[in-house]
Amino acid sequence: MIRGQSELIALSMVPGLGPKKILDLIGSTDSLKALSSIGERKLKEILGIGFKNIKDIQNAGKREEYLKEIEFIENNDINVMTILEDAYPEVLKNIYDPPAVLYCKGTVKKDDENAVAIIGSRKCSVYGMQMAEKLASALAERGVTVVSGMARGIDTSAHRGALRVKGRTIAVMGSGFEHIYPAESSDLVEAISKNGTVITEHSSNVRPLKGNFPRRNRIISGMVKAVVVVEAARKSGAMITVKYALQQGKEVMAVPGRADSPSSSGTHFLIQSGAKLVTCAQDILEELNVSLSGVHEKEINRKNGNQGKDLDGKISSPKIKNLDEGRIVDILKEEKTMHVDQICETSGILNNSLSEILLKMEIRGLVKVSAGKNYALTLTGSKYQK
Repeated sequence: MIRGQSELIALSMVPGLGPKKILDLIGSTDSLKALSSIGERKLKEILGIGFKNIKDIQNAGKREEYLKEIEFIENNDINVMTILEDAYPEVLKNIYDPPAVLYCKGTVKKDDENAVAIIGSRKCSVYGMQMAEKLASALAERGVTVVSGMARGIDTSAHRGALRVKGRTIAVMGSGFEHIYPAESSDLVEAISKNGTVITEHSSNVRPLKGNFPRRNRIISGMVKAVVVVEAARKSGAMITVKYALQQGKEVMAVPGRADSPSSSGTHFLIQSGAKLVTCAQDILEELNVSLSGVHEKEINRKNGNQGKDLDGKISSPKIKNLDEGRIVDILKEEKTMHVDQICETSGILNNSLSEILLKMEIRGLVKVSAGKNYALTLTGSKYQK
């Protein structure tokens, strides 16, 4: 292992010590090895008095779970990447709470920065699986890495589509490598690891618990330039990924389905809210201006923070569609940033309705959301069209 890996693995296995707290610890010392010598009082100062597992941090490198994990990594060809390494995906470093450690089967390449997520329902139609595979194959043939969550249904179809044309694909798991999920995906893991990588932030003994998957979704959106939803219900894991994508400033697109299909209700909502409608891979490539030769001017502008400008440098003007949206824009003109609860109280819009209105406004570029459900205008108030 390279310098710092073992220390970060040990820290990542301390109960209750999530990525954000690990980053706080990293920033508090010149050497990870010095963490074991930091006193209890200083650790409580860094982590907050509510954190109870101080002894586990001081003894992180001696815990039985950690020693077993190192043995498993060495015996099962697991590659480890930490947030301190150059090999760690740069785009993932920039999200709110990037994983401190990534466990990988396969390799992450520089070209994987040119990535699109294809996600959707486990309980999907044959049409949905065919569309996911078709889009993935077409993108992979053009040198775009396809990212998904290796779940049954749309996710698996997306991975298989990329593999069919010998393209790159990345699967993000919600469990450790001792507990591949779904269980029948062992062969898929091996195939992906040869033409991409399977990654997880979880140590090997972590089971596929229900709560792991929403957290996993921030990694899927964090690794890509755009998220394409093929089939999804209004309340689904795919829609959680969409929320993360919007918080991270990523493009959101959706494939239309049958008008009467519950598994297309989420994708139709996204399209009605302003998400790009996708029928073929070219729709995705045109939106991102991605080609085999690299990223075009629109994406460069987006990376430099010029999201409100078109290719000619002119300011685009998002339109306010109704009185509720106008009320929210007027409120946010007065306050640079406002929590969703404050918006609810000030606007008088019922909470259930407000969430849907804000999501539509995010997708159309009227507002942006930061961690903690704090909202702000994307442009100055005078530039919105009423």
